[in-house]
Amino acid sequence: MRIWLNDTMTDADQASVSALDHGLTVGDGVFEAVKTVEGVPFALTLHLERMRRSAAGLGLPVPDTDLVRRACDAVIDAEPHPLGRLRITFTAGRGPLGSMRSAAPGAPTLVVAHEGYEPRPDTTAAITVPWTRNERGALAGLKTTSYAENVLALARAREAGASEAIFPNTAGLLCEGTGSNVFVVVGGDILTPPLSSGCLAGITRALVVAWSGAREVDLPLEVLREADEIFLTSTTRDVQALHRVDDREVSDAPGPVTARLMSEFTERSSADRDPRPAMVG
Repeated sequence: MRIWLNDTMTDADQASVSALDHGLTVGDGVFEAVKTVEGVPFALTLHLERMRRSAAGLGLPVPDTDLVRRACDAVIDAEPHPLGRLRITFTAGRGPLGSMRSAAPGAPTLVVAHEGYEPRPDTTAAITVPWTRNERGALAGLKTTSYAENVLALARAREAGASEAIFPNTAGLLCEGTGSNVFVVVGGDILTPPLSSGCLAGITRALVVAWSGAREVDLPLEVLREADEIFLTSTTRDVQALHRVDDREVSDAPGPVTARLMSEFTERSSADRDPRPAMVG
């Protein structure tokens, strides 16, 4: 695989990042995952805007978006895929072994890679986990590389035959999945937790809210046992129905509302590869 490292293309096996990179030692970094279709990134502008917000929230330098765009173009050309995922990682660069950053920090590290993936099925299963998202934590709403909590929850989901794990927040309200946002349909209304719940401001989430008129409301976790339809949104899932949550089978998934949104999202995202509705929150 050919990747972009800092300011040039290189072979992934030959790429060298310092063993003291703060992104490696303490997870001091941010990232984005961007879908590509036939070599064209989807919603790249929105992803780069969020990356800049995440970096600012973490106290990192603001990434050079022109450089990131050039890097994305370069890796797509070097590693073409009909359906692909760009991974853009931006870290604090070399730092101390502890959590404190250097008084005179060096240059940040930028890594961009592109890999192919298979289209997701229309439905999947999820579980809830006993751990919580901290909606008042320092990292709430930031897309950082500190993902060990998600790794652990997703491993539990895989053991249960599911592809996603869903978290409540500290108030016991529905929050988000490890890498997705959660929507429910109740009495025909499309509902999703607000950003104040601690969930990530997902790009696909924002587009679905803007295009469907979904309402952001606080939801008890128990809504997953009662909702007429449940679906996830994310970069690689687009809109994906849940046919099972824990031991509850959701009948006839995808339901009529979810099926309509799946179709509309495919149509609108194909017509405009760089949509710019106002971000939610």
